[in-house]
Amino acid sequence: MDNYEDRWIGIEEAAKYLDVNKDTIRNWIKKNNNDIPAHKIGKLWKFKKSELDAWIKSGKSAS
Repeated sequence: MDNYEDRWIGIEEAAKYLDVNKDTIRNWIKKNNNDIPAHKIGKLWKFKKSELDAWIKSGKSAS
């Protein structure tokens, strides 16, 4: 896996990557019903692209 695939991204880029609205990402984090792999770093939520890919492949993103 190269560094590009395992880099940290913010909510805006994660929303674009997953093709959803930023508010949808925020709702998934709040409800935690999708087990979205989010990490709070300081005041910001961050995501690793590789973890988002694994989450999608696991089927949890569809719940």
